[in-house]
Amino acid sequence: MATLNHFLVLSGVLFSIGTAGVFLRHNLITILLSIEIMLNAVNVTFVAVGRYQNSVDGQIITFFVMTVAAAEAAVGLALVIALFRHRETLSPDAFTSLKW
Repeated sequence: MATLNHFLVLSGVLFSIGTAGVFLRHNLITILLSIEIMLNAVNVTFVAVGRYQNSVDGQIITFFVMTVAAAEAAVGLALVIALFRHRETLSPDAFTSLKW
């Protein structure tokens, strides 16, 4: 049976993968996906801790995190598409200035 430690280790691994993706990749889409992995790692922690405390608070917070993540993904993807249309690159180094 999986214990709380197993879920916390899984969450830590997922969060580490997401953090590495944000800092090591040079593609805006990959960075957005890495942020989503980090948010899902936090969701795993909320649900696991809520389950072991016999509370639904973790699931409720996860629902809000998923809602914010969906909105963030929609806005972020729209920004990436707009930036790609303007500069024709997805490298974050090309967007050091917000002045168009």
